[in-house]
Amino acid sequence: MARRALITGITGQDGSYLAEHLLREGYDVWGLVRGQANPRVTRVRRLLEDIRFVGGDLLDQGSLISAVEKVQPDEVYNLGAISFVPLSWEQAELTAEVTGMGVLRVLEAIRVCSGISSSRSPKSGQIRFYQASSSEMFGQVRESPQTERTPFHPRSPYGVAKTYGHFLTQNYRESYGMFAVSGILFNHESPRRGAEFVTRKVSLGVARIKLGLASELRLGNLDARRDWGYAGDYVRAMHLMVAADRPDDYVIGTGRTHSVRELVAAAFEAVGLDWERYVVFDQSLRRPAEVDLLCADPKEAKARLGWEPSVSFEDLVAMMVESDIALLSGKTLRSESDAEAVWP
Repeated sequence: MARRALITGITGQDGSYLAEHLLREGYDVWGLVRGQANPRVTRVRRLLEDIRFVGGDLLDQGSLISAVEKVQPDEVYNLGAISFVPLSWEQAELTAEVTGMGVLRVLEAIRVCSGISSSRSPKSGQIRFYQASSSEMFGQVRESPQTERTPFHPRSPYGVAKTYGHFLTQNYRESYGMFAVSGILFNHESPRRGAEFVTRKVSLGVARIKLGLASELRLGNLDARRDWGYAGDYVRAMHLMVAADRPDDYVIGTGRTHSVRELVAAAFEAVGLDWERYVVFDQSLRRPAEVDLLCADPKEAKARLGWEPSVSFEDLVAMMVESDIALLSGKTLRSESDAEAVWP
């Protein structure tokens, strides 16, 4: 009988790639959605016809219990979050409720539906839980590269909320014996990345300039450095963590960093243009508290899970630019929401 997985955040970049991966592995895949009429649900349903959906909301404990009871999953992947870091300053309370408290509600739904209490060992065949933690938890880093033992110092409401969810996952594992793991994922991108994120903003901007639809690209901090990888690689790591013999937390990244400046240069190079002729620095796009450097040390994931990235930074950037050129050809997109509506 096929294993059954329930994914929150299935309409996002990671959710769609994870669903594809699990379907290839023979899983019965369910996605938690707030409303069937959501355009993003239609988009994912068109991409992945074999997915089934169940109603639920990370803000509503009862709906999550009902969803787990209905689906009866073997595995739950919590990818749902308010994930755009700059927005977390503008909507800090909502970020805390969804990105932080949402983890608690999913864990409680699993605990209640599994009949787990602090005085009773979990049943055999328990539901396995994956929490999408983030490199933003490291924030103002105390060492580089960052490992599973590097202290956290988050620099945004998003990072703080992710840190709460990360420690809560550890707490439920230690308090109830639940098979609960966290993947501390560094930046991972793809042509499905939201248009508000800097990588997709760059690839869309370069595509517009190449096609004559724009004459400049406005960006904030060009010196921030990140460890960028391909989202399709990172969802494999999620599955490997959940399939492991024992639960633990892992840092997932490439171990290489690049500045936003290098990202921009690579994107313009992919279309044969000089980036310095088109990029404009915009002070208003800087974060209230910057995270200057994030770099993963993924040796534990390699040694214990056998995981390694397969797509290089340069190939990832070229992939995104080529995809957005194809997307924009014959279409004039005036806003980020337009780009989201025609997600490839």
